Amino acid sequence: QVQLVESGGGSVQAGGSLRLSCVDSGYIAGSWCMAWFRQAPGKEREGVAATRVGPGSTYYADSVKGRFTISRDNAKRTLYLQMNSLKPEDTAMYYCAARVACSIFNTQARNYNYWGQGTQVTVSS
Repeated sequence: QVQLVESGGGSVQAGGSLRLSCVDSGYIAGSWCMAWFRQAPGKEREGVAATRVGPGSTYYADSVKGRFTISRDNAKRTLYLQMNSLKPEDTAMYYCAARVACSIFNTQARNYNYWGQGTQVTVSS
């Protein structure tokens, strides 16, 4: 059974930075995708960034391109999301997710098989 545990959320002022981490356990193949999603109150869960576990491309939502970077340290079994130049509209619960059948540009939440519990990010103006 795959388990995902996020950390690194917090409260920052606009323009600040945070790095989210997601440690996984259980079997995750190189052919899988991992992604970061976020969900603000009253809004749908949206895919922010995604990457293949093995070598491959990455995906970023237009709203975070140039500001967020997704990466994975396979040796540490940790997925990261470096968030720079944070804006108040980035405020949300952030979730780590894993998907067996990887389709890097398909970030619909319903296609992801495993989820973490989430970590809150709050950006004040």
